[in-house]
Amino acid sequence: MRAKLARPLPLYARAKQALMQKLGSGVWRAGEKLPPEPALAASLGVSQGTVRRALDDIAKANLIVRRQGRGTYVAEHTQARALFHFFHLVGDDGRRALPGSRVLSLKAGPATREEASRLGLAAAARVVRLQRLRLLDGAAAIVERIVVPAALFQGLDVRDRADLPNELYKLYQDRFGVSVARAAERLKAVAASPEDAAHLGLRSGAPLLEIDRIAFALDGRACEWRVSRCATHRHHYVSEVV
Repeated sequence: MRAKLARPLPLYARAKQALMQKLGSGVWRAGEKLPPEPALAASLGVSQGTVRRALDDIAKANLIVRRQGRGTYVAEHTQARALFHFFHLVGDDGRRALPGSRVLSLKAGPATREEASRLGLAAAARVVRLQRLRLLDGAAAIVERIVVPAALFQGLDVRDRADLPNELYKLYQDRFGVSVARAAERLKAVAASPEDAAHLGLRSGAPLLEIDRIAFALDGRACEWRVSRCATHRHHYVSEVV
């Protein structure tokens, strides 16, 4: 039986792919204005309507921002964007608040088998590991363990421990040119380990919500593995389905 040939991508999808490649390779940096649609259309050899449709798709993913009468800009990671797009713990009263953070450790070393698998790295590739405590309303609420590929974040090491900002995605974008485009999360109920319990002021074995997240850069590469263990006696996880 003859195998079916894959259908070619629609023209707008190919234009979107080309634009995403430019975003991912840093042709346009965070906050920078994109060329006008006619110029983009000419450079890609497509119609202006095709470019507009491709840009509309990219804007829906919050990777670019349309500003009426001013043009189209590469989206920047800000505290507001972090709060509404990547942080889903909300107080039981419905109030959203960006958490504070306190670094517990920052180390580099060869990836474990699991780290390499989750980040799509070669065996024993070098990674940087960050552990931090996140505070909501001044109280310890989340223990985070973060692993990133050292090759993507060259220069990030133990000397940065005292200067790490609260919003890491902005650091990734501003200092290393790595923009987080999307994230995939898995949620699970777990029991607090003795270490988790000590950090969060809970008893060992207390129930926690574990959020296991892989973040992906504009070029599709996994750029961060983050496991957050959250005390939810005063907060809950909110996911909006549209």
